[in-house]
Amino acid sequence: MALLETFDNYLIEPLGKHDRAAFSCGIEILDRYLKQQARQDARKRVAAPFVLVEKNSGIIAGYYTLSSTSIKFEELPIELSKNLPKYPIVPATLLGRLAVDQNHRKKGLGEILLMDALYRSLKSEIATIAVVVDAKDDAACSFYEHYNFIGFPNFSHWLFIMIETVAKMFT
Repeated sequence: MALLETFDNYLIEPLGKHDRAAFSCGIEILDRYLKQQARQDARKRVAAPFVLVEKNSGIIAGYYTLSSTSIKFEELPIELSKNLPKYPIVPATLLGRLAVDQNHRKKGLGEILLMDALYRSLKSEIATIAVVVDAKDDAACSFYEHYNFIGFPNFSHWLFIMIETVAKMFT
């Protein structure tokens, strides 16, 4: 994939029989999810976990999850919703989790994971108008805002990016 051209040592793939025990991003809930829950969620089809692995060692350097969600039409800013059909809820993609192992920080891997997640959301054959995130804290909000995510007016750490904006990023 073109996104990883400068990261030849890494590969992003669906979570399989990867060794998850050593992963540590420093946020206990995200570490625990990957180690104890992610495979079950994949098997039950409630989330699609993807892992960023070192090609040579197979070590997980980061991960994210995607699943479907919906947005109440009235929760969208008026300037964005005015061109959408007036359905009570509209389809979206949830970027549920995104984490980079502490030993792999400051390499731009968070951006690579985010771009891969956005690209997969764009290329999905399932309709979606936006990618939604629930940022864990203000630093995470700032990370997503840097990539043109917009905050929901009534939810402080919920942000979204319209799929039309994502499409422009990849053209």
